[in-house]
Amino acid sequence: MKVVVQRSQNGECIVEGEITGSIDHGIVALVGFTHDDTEKDLEWMAEKLIHLRIFEDETGKMNKGLVDTDGKILSISQFTLYGDCKKGRRPNFMEAAKPEKAETLYNQFNEILREKGIEVETGKFGAMMKISFTNDGPVTLILESPF
Repeated sequence: MKVVVQRSQNGECIVEGEITGSIDHGIVALVGFTHDDTEKDLEWMAEKLIHLRIFEDETGKMNKGLVDTDGKILSISQFTLYGDCKKGRRPNFMEAAKPEKAETLYNQFNEILREKGIEVETGKFGAMMKISFTNDGPVTLILESPF
């Protein structure tokens, strides 16, 4: 499991002209899955994501996590995170989980975040999405499950 984490002042996902998710401050998370991801990966990633100290405290240091700031997550499914570009000019997506598995994992991941008290907005799995956001910092990190 991989997540591209972007600390954001705002974020929005539009599918076919309709807003499917919108946040005013928090994290835009691009979320990708591979074949052997399990609930253990989801739980680890959820904990890491909501406690990652990327928000500034009163002194301007990145000392606060999402849980400390009442921030929200805009969660966007992103199979292209597992695109292998080492050979040729066209990405190879063989490491990306099949859509049926990925959609189940994506829904479970968002539910785990909600169970932890985080407000989660989403895109639409498998759809062409238009994502806009204001990266705050900019702060962009890549998290990868160790399992």
